[in-house]
Amino acid sequence: MTFCHKLQDEKIFYQMYKMTEVINSISDFEKYLKNTKKVVEEALDFSLGPENPEILRESMRYSLLAGGKRIRPILCLASCSLAGGEPSLAVPTAVAIEMIHTMSLIHDDLPAMDNDDLRRGRPTNHKVYGDAIAILAGDALLTRAFKMVSLRSPGVDPNRLLNVVGELSLVAGAPGLVGGQVVDLECEGKEVDLETLEYIHLHKTGALLKACVRTGAMIAGANEKLLQALTTYAEGIGLAFQIIDDILDLTSSSEKLGKTAGKDLLADKTTYPKLLGMEESKKRAFDLVEKAKKAIEPWGADAKYLISLADFITNRDR
Repeated sequence: MTFCHKLQDEKIFYQMYKMTEVINSISDFEKYLKNTKKVVEEALDFSLGPENPEILRESMRYSLLAGGKRIRPILCLASCSLAGGEPSLAVPTAVAIEMIHTMSLIHDDLPAMDNDDLRRGRPTNHKVYGDAIAILAGDALLTRAFKMVSLRSPGVDPNRLLNVVGELSLVAGAPGLVGGQVVDLECEGKEVDLETLEYIHLHKTGALLKACVRTGAMIAGANEKLLQALTTYAEGIGLAFQIIDDILDLTSSSEKLGKTAGKDLLADKTTYPKLLGMEESKKRAFDLVEKAKKAIEPWGADAKYLISLADFITNRDR
């Protein structure tokens, strides 16, 4: 890296660092969500350097900056606040989490995986750039995520960053996203029981949500009691998130969802409504969210944004 590039890198993260000051002054949840999402979007835009060749950079930016709810990085920042830390310190990790999430979406959409043509309201990455570039863009985002944490996190204790790197490496590999995707693929067209279904979603969806809240808290130096409570919280909202996804896949439109509606039915996948029925699925989502909220209730007002985020997950319509 040249001296000029190094200065630019530091300038970028100084700006990211300062942007998060708005988070601490927001009391209303909707304003908090809107403003924190804005912080995340601007941080994501700053995060990609001069990757070459240009087509690789275009492909990475195409999916990373495609919008979305940004729930995962917001969970990371909210957890850092809950643990008594400055959320600004967690911005690079929040960005890294969204990079890992984006990688998983790019790869999941590939013809060899879920074979989807639509993501966040526009053509999937491989439809625009081809399968090979899409795979490589996902790989580049994954490795870039670890750079974000290890080399672009000013002011964070190195031992805490090491723990964050370890947490993210587990979630991105066989114990997390990859393992869950393998079981999901193997179960297509087969009868699946509730235990297997929840194994898939605790790994494909829940593992990354767990990493969001744990890494945000780790950066703030959270103790084991809080980390365990956040783990319980994340497991609850992770399964609830997937149940709502399964329900919306059947009840909403592609235009509203930003992805192909009814895809699980066409792929003959076992979903919560298929296994439990619609009403029982809704009840299970509600019970899981209540359990998640109860896990962090002892932290009182400090947990208010995480509690609101849990309710937001179950009340969303896309």
